[in-house]
Amino acid sequence: MTIDHAPTVDQDADPRRLEEFLGRFAEDQAAAMHTATIVLGEQLGLFRALADGGPQTSAQLAARARCEPRLVAEWLRAQAVSGYCEHDPDTATFWLDAAQEACLADEGGPTYLAGGLATASAVHRSIDQVAAAFRGEGSLPWAAHDPALFTGVATAFQPAYETHLTTSWIAALEGVERRLEAGGRIADIGCGFGTSTVLLARRFPAASVAGFDGHELSIDEAQRRAASAGVSDRVTFQVADATRFPGHDYDLVCVLNALHEMGDPVGACRRIRAALAEHGRAMLVEPIAGASLEEDRTPVGRSFSSASTMICLPSALSQGGTWHLGARAPDEEFAEVATAAGFRRCHRVAETTLHRVLELAP
Repeated sequence: MTIDHAPTVDQDADPRRLEEFLGRFAEDQAAAMHTATIVLGEQLGLFRALADGGPQTSAQLAARARCEPRLVAEWLRAQAVSGYCEHDPDTATFWLDAAQEACLADEGGPTYLAGGLATASAVHRSIDQVAAAFRGEGSLPWAAHDPALFTGVATAFQPAYETHLTTSWIAALEGVERRLEAGGRIADIGCGFGTSTVLLARRFPAASVAGFDGHELSIDEAQRRAASAGVSDRVTFQVADATRFPGHDYDLVCVLNALHEMGDPVGACRRIRAALAEHGRAMLVEPIAGASLEEDRTPVGRSFSSASTMICLPSALSQGGTWHLGARAPDEEFAEVATAAGFRRCHRVAETTLHRVLELAP
């Protein structure tokens, strides 16, 4: 982007710096607008239809997806200029390459991303509520958000859980994998739609798995998904607060992308410690975070920082308490929480581009 007029807001601004920031803003605005077309394409099955049909014209895609042809043509142009599909001008055809198909059309696959963008739409629909929280006491409960948020979050985290949870993450915990293979007990706190709970039950068929979440609608959906996956015989779900969930002698207690959103993280960790078996372990999975704001100036850091502002911290504030972590808390702060709850050790045992895994030992 170039500047074709002198700055009017701040005559002292460095023109080169101003041009740089205008370019940055233009890129962000384009991405924000394009996000809506991705959510739309996922909802209408356009990406899947484009993948299934191979190279095709806009009219052919419209017929395949049973959508209005002129709108489909415009949608395809939007995907092409953003690099979300391929285009041959000579034949006027569009298609997805293998990478695009894996991320945009392969629902349930380990790199499927399109469904998770429903979170962005849900957040935008909650702006007025978040603004009211800013002007008030900071409170916006998780359940008060648009329902698209719940589905979007479950879809967004599923690829990471399928790729890492029952392989590298649990394998990094001291002695846990061996005990779970022989049987054992697992509690999944803040389980949401039960994506992680079902994966745990599949990986460790001899173990019993219990999922707990304070959101009743999520627990209902988790039960449906467990039944569909055929693991209802060894998985249970219950609406329960993290500070008061039932059970004891758990070999593993998981809290995946949830502790930072709790109003009383110390109370939750204290209850987790009391519920562990003698050699049990707690596993916290949290968004990856840099040691400074400068290190968080990445796409991942930006995404999680915005989510923390709009979702996580208002949710934590809605629950009362005095220690509100937010999604960008460093490892040291989680260690402080764990120590206050009576754990003797809290340290990072694994990480990915999106997540860090902390092991808590009683």
